[in-house]
Amino acid sequence: MIARLAEAFDTHGVHPAQAVVVLPYAQLLPVARRYWAAVRPQGFAPRFETFSSWARSLGAPEAADAGGVTGDTARDLLRALALLEQVPTLKRYADTLAEPLVESACQLHRALAAVVPEDRPAWGEAAAEAMGQGTEAAVLQLEAATARVALVWALTSACATDVLLGPGAAAGGIRCLVVLDGLQPEPVADTICRRWESNGLTALRLGLRRPADRCTGVRLHAAPDAEDEAERAAACVLARVREGATPVALVANDRALTRRIGAMLHAQGLALRDESGWKLSTTRAAAQVMAALRACARQAAADDVLDWLKQSPTFETARLRPLEAALRREGVRDWSGWQPPPGDKAPAPLLRDLSADIDALREAMQRPRPLPQWLAALRGLLQASGLWDGLRADAAGEKVVAVLRLDAVAQAHFAQQLEDSPWATRRMGLSAFGTWARQALEAANFQPEADGQTAEAEVVVLPMQQLLARPFGAVVMPGCDEIRLPAAPEPAGAWSAAERIALGLTTREALQAETAAAWEIALCAPQVDILWRRGDEGGEPLLPSPLVQALQSVPGAAAEVADPRPARSIAAQPTPRPQPTGDALPVERLSASAYEDLRKCPYRFFALRQLGLQEADELDAEVDKRDFGLWLHDTLRGFHEALVQAPTDDPAARLALLDAAAEQATRARRLPAEDFLPFAATWPQARDGYLAWLAGHDAAGARFGWAEGWREQPLGDVLLVGQIDRMDRLPGGPDGALLPLVIDYKTEGLQTTRERLRRQGEDTQLAFYAALLEDDALHAAYLNIGEKGSTTFVEQEDVVQARDMLVEGILDDLSRIAEGVALPALGEGAVCDYCAARGLCRKDFWV
Repeated sequence: MIARLAEAFDTHGVHPAQAVVVLPYAQLLPVARRYWAAVRPQGFAPRFETFSSWARSLGAPEAADAGGVTGDTARDLLRALALLEQVPTLKRYADTLAEPLVESACQLHRALAAVVPEDRPAWGEAAAEAMGQGTEAAVLQLEAATARVALVWALTSACATDVLLGPGAAAGGIRCLVVLDGLQPEPVADTICRRWESNGLTALRLGLRRPADRCTGVRLHAAPDAEDEAERAAACVLARVREGATPVALVANDRALTRRIGAMLHAQGLALRDESGWKLSTTRAAAQVMAALRACARQAAADDVLDWLKQSPTFETARLRPLEAALRREGVRDWSGWQPPPGDKAPAPLLRDLSADIDALREAMQRPRPLPQWLAALRGLLQASGLWDGLRADAAGEKVVAVLRLDAVAQAHFAQQLEDSPWATRRMGLSAFGTWARQALEAANFQPEADGQTAEAEVVVLPMQQLLARPFGAVVMPGCDEIRLPAAPEPAGAWSAAERIALGLTTREALQAETAAAWEIALCAPQVDILWRRGDEGGEPLLPSPLVQALQSVPGAAAEVADPRPARSIAAQPTPRPQPTGDALPVERLSASAYEDLRKCPYRFFALRQLGLQEADELDAEVDKRDFGLWLHDTLRGFHEALVQAPTDDPAARLALLDAAAEQATRARRLPAEDFLPFAATWPQARDGYLAWLAGHDAAGARFGWAEGWREQPLGDVLLVGQIDRMDRLPGGPDGALLPLVIDYKTEGLQTTRERLRRQGEDTQLAFYAALLEDDALHAAYLNIGEKGSTTFVEQEDVVQARDMLVEGILDDLSRIAEGVALPALGEGAVCDYCAARGLCRKDFWV
């Protein structure tokens, strides 16, 4: 290419110093300059630019000053919201349509740059007519109206490349323009070249792509999943580097996968230069800023507040541990529901002081204010929480600060730009500000500038299209499956195929041709490794890309090869089943659930009951069947206690009492209506079924005694403890006495409840509750409250005999534990599926 440039200069009698060479993308600039210096070390060099860099060097107009499209999402979003609010039919949808409007306006603005200024009014009329075709349906009116706003916005925006059409572009003795076309020529190039030629200057077009032979023996790697694909790709890169085939191009078809591969290569000490980057919103710095904003929301979840606090250096871990323990212990979902405990007993004073500090920072972010003031408030929050210095010391953090204008100087400049807009004084809430910040961060790209970001990097991460005219010793292309590397990528935006052609936007056919050309260039590298996965995370099978399938159909062009990862011999180190003894940890208290653990798996009893190890409960867990069960217990307790205070047999009155108890239980447990909705929808049927059963139960002479009663009963050296759901009294005792009836509520399937009592001695719960009572004559039953309207009474026969057998078993088991008998991990059945001790017993690694 350098030789072709020199030949073109000689043919047209142009000195290199009088020429501007425009390249298709900025990453080629240092490559072109380096090769020109190598081929022609003596004399002058032409000026290598892209259209964007050339326009900036000539002082392209600042589009933001006139409210035009800037390409800076942070500014464009504000302008989009203002424009949408001026259209009555779009005003109520402004928050939803702002992002699509910015995207559409930017695409139209790029197409408009290819039209000379004097022809743009006519182009705008033709574009408006093209947009109006096929959008008459009512369901398309919003999209059509948004597209018209985008067109008007683009037409009123200055184009940065317009400066290249004026005489200033040829200032300084520039006489020749050479455009080196990439895989997809820029439309603006035709316009600029014609203008130069009409001014009597030389304008040349040369294609960068040159014919080349394909690599012989392309290596194909089919991996079972994403992690295996990443490891194989890293192994391929390492192998090519060891062979000296550097620099190695690592094609970024899948950014998440590429970042994983990059982490593996960094661990091996390789120098990488990333020319692709990733969304700024996915960096840790952006996550810290957004975590702080989420934590300050008035209805912030307790987990969101903890997430922010744990990332903030101001709040030491030692201070946060008691707070987190208290939140989890009390099951506080929303921070607003947290009330620090009173009193002087530790850690109550610490929790009150810490909560006051947290609330002071959060309160400062509650008041609506104009956008410039929000930026200052966010900077103050980051400084107060200790995050600011970390952001300024981090490359991604600096980019976050720049994008959001959090620096004082950038903030002042931004406020000056907003002076003539409504955002200079309009007050916005925290939610709206958070949405603006999130969208700005998602639209920005971050390219790391690590130590390895040099021209001599051994590995270069880049999009496949940027392989053009690059000297790589090898190409490694992971992510070549049908999803991540389609033969015909879908173009961005919601435009129809006809609109794309009429407006001069990128079409699907153009992207297909570009992808095919880039693929062909990749296959012409000296060494090529192509990788894809056979299945995705969701278990869906994946085929290789159509491009890979076409390559496989060519005899001898490519072949699957063995796993590139070096084989290692590792001696097997199986984990034996743990068999601890618990004699040093005497059992002083025993509940029904604890004894059930002992029967199901002795090791589980040892870990969870004797050692006292417990899982930390989730704060933002979804409302599940367990929550419904607890709610039902509270509801029925409240109902029966109210019924004792105001006895009635009237079905309507009982229904009203039960509904009131249900509402009170919902408020007491702070269950969000939207999360509890699935259970609330089934409650009327369950309620009616329970009331019908209760009427028959009462008619049989049963009487309610108490609910949710805590009972303790000494048994040798151990204290049996437990909370009984409900105690009723049934007729049938001597001399007309009422016998105790132990009732335990169940909301599981009826068959599951019946299976509990199918075999004598297998179920311990009712027998254990019977052991908590001193009565020698009693009944015990499960009350299955079905969601479909049926409540079934499932009684355990001979509960007294079952109780005596249970007591004998408890005494025998505890005596054996005291004697030092091993407590092995059984690892049998469904018990292990949801066991909190599974990670301790290491069942998955047993011999």
